[in-house]
Amino acid sequence: MTTAGNTASYQNYFTKEHDMLRQAMREFVKKEIIPYVDDWEEAGETPMDLYRKAGELGFLGINYPVEYGGVEGDVFDGIVVSEELCRSGSIGIAASLSIHGVALPPIVAHGTHEQKEKFVRPVIKGKRKAALAVTEPDGGSDVAALKTTAVRDGDHYVVNGSKTFITSGIKAGQFTVAVRTGGEGAHGISLLIVESDSPGFSVSNKLKKMGWWASDTAELFFDNCIVPVENLIGEENKGFYYQMENFQHERLGMAGQTNMISEICLDECLRYVKERKAFGKTLSGFQVTRHKLAEMATLLEASREFTYRIAAKINAGENQVKEISMAKNFACMVSNQVTFEATQIFGGYGFMRGYVVERLYRDNRVMSIGGGTSEIMNEIISRIILNERKVRGV
Repeated sequence: MTTAGNTASYQNYFTKEHDMLRQAMREFVKKEIIPYVDDWEEAGETPMDLYRKAGELGFLGINYPVEYGGVEGDVFDGIVVSEELCRSGSIGIAASLSIHGVALPPIVAHGTHEQKEKFVRPVIKGKRKAALAVTEPDGGSDVAALKTTAVRDGDHYVVNGSKTFITSGIKAGQFTVAVRTGGEGAHGISLLIVESDSPGFSVSNKLKKMGWWASDTAELFFDNCIVPVENLIGEENKGFYYQMENFQHERLGMAGQTNMISEICLDECLRYVKERKAFGKTLSGFQVTRHKLAEMATLLEASREFTYRIAAKINAGENQVKEISMAKNFACMVSNQVTFEATQIFGGYGFMRGYVVERLYRDNRVMSIGGGTSEIMNEIISRIILNERKVRGV
């Protein structure tokens, strides 16, 4: 499913090695995921067996240190894996298989050798799931105001509080948890690795969501939860900044996934309008339909090219905080329009379960919320551009 006009963009950014990875991922998705998507959506979870298979094939370890079982790669390898997982037509499955991408980076960047052996190697080999636990019931996007506390008591921390909207919260065996070890604000936050069998730790039943059904989501509870001091990532009270380091990559991943939502919906429409007839001719015979498709394709092309260009700069080591915030917002603006128009083109069928555009219409809604809301992205962008103008004397 490659939209017309996409070939040039792929040639500009992807090598033959990337193409080989894409083909391997596409075959994996076709064989191991697509036949079971509907069942997993209804079950509200993706089986651990699939996670293990992905780990055994090396798909979970791309861009992780070779010495801990990873596979060498670059930003575009990660994009390839994410895009092809999304081609399953279920963003919940894609999220379930890639959630370690936000849980492991702080450990890789700031953890000890022992932590990496214990908490990175088994995850990328598919033997254990890792999840990130930052959001709290009362906090939302205000990470610096989190209330879950961790008080040191000898050789362990005592953790109290709760987290919510935790992707893979049911199945994860370990959590990278943001806790308050110091005073108020960002300066008092640390990151702890909490294992699912820790005393005082518990998980709610699966939360029922509008979309991403195949990704289990839960609330976590810490009731005098005991966590060894050796599970502290890096230094105390540096956790907020460790988490900030990965936001560029997280938002890049979400922009790419969102563009794939648009691409799949557009491809579904291109197929459907050639088959569906109304008033004696196919839908593609109506100018209003053709113009909708043209606008959808134009927006998608602009969004995808913007995302790839920023990915190339991140790959080169450039700071792209402003630009990736723009790309995520723009991708979401595009997908909001494309998914709406796709369900409109499909008419009543676009409202029916069993159609990909119906599922993606629901799956798409959280993209403007997760990884930082559109409002947070705009705040980041506005602060940077105002400061840029100030530096230039404008």
